[in-house]
Amino acid sequence: MSIAENIQQIEAEIAPNARLIAVTKTKPIEMLLEAYQAGFKRYGENKVQEMVGKYEQLPKDIEWHLIGHLQSNKVKYMASFVVMIHSVDSLKLLQEINKQAAKNNRVIDCLLQLFIAQEETKFGLSEEEALELLLSDELKAMQNVRIAGLMGMASNTEDENQVRLEFKKLKQFFERLNNQSQLFPSNVVLKEISMGMSGDYAIAVEEGSTLVRVGSAIFGSR
Repeated sequence: MSIAENIQQIEAEIAPNARLIAVTKTKPIEMLLEAYQAGFKRYGENKVQEMVGKYEQLPKDIEWHLIGHLQSNKVKYMASFVVMIHSVDSLKLLQEINKQAAKNNRVIDCLLQLFIAQEETKFGLSEEEALELLLSDELKAMQNVRIAGLMGMASNTEDENQVRLEFKKLKQFFERLNNQSQLFPSNVVLKEISMGMSGDYAIAVEEGSTLVRVGSAIFGSR
C-alpha cells in the first residue's frame, strides 16, 4: 500500500476520537512530500535538529509536533514554528519554552509527559510531580505556554493487557485532573491525551487517546 493509503486506513480506524500524527524521524523529505501531496499535514519529530531541517525544506502550512525527549538548550531553534511539544517533563523545560515562545510572540501548546511504563529508560513525570507543576505559582506566571494535556509511552512489551492498563491509568489521571481543573491557572486547558504508536495505537484509542503517533505503519520500518 502507498503512504497515502496507509494514512487513510489509519485515519479511518481512529476517527472520530483521535487525530493522527505521522512520525517522520529518519524519513526522507520525499516521503513527507508524498504524504503532504495526499493532503496530510501533521508531522512528529523526535529530534529538534531534524525537525528544523525538514521545516526549512517543506511547505509552511505543516503542523510540527516535537514528540521526543527535549533538552532546554534546543528549544530556541524551533520556538518560532512548533505547534505542540508532547514531551515536557520538568518545570525548568517549561520555563525555557515559555521564554523562547515569548521571544517569538507565540503561545506554544505543551503536553506533560507522564511516566507510565515499566521500563526505567522512559522519561516522564510522576502523577505527584505533574500535579505539583500544574498547581505551581511558576506555571501561573507563564504567559506563552498552554498545558493542553498529557502524553505517555507504554512499556515496550508484547503483553497487550499491560499496555492497556498503562493507557487506562493515564486516562484516569487525566480525568482526575479535569475534575479539579478549577484549581489550575487559566493556561491549563486539558483536552489532549497523546498515547499510542504503530504497535498499540488501536488499544490507545480504545482507552481514550486523542493523538496517536504513528511512523512505521505509515512509512514502513526502513
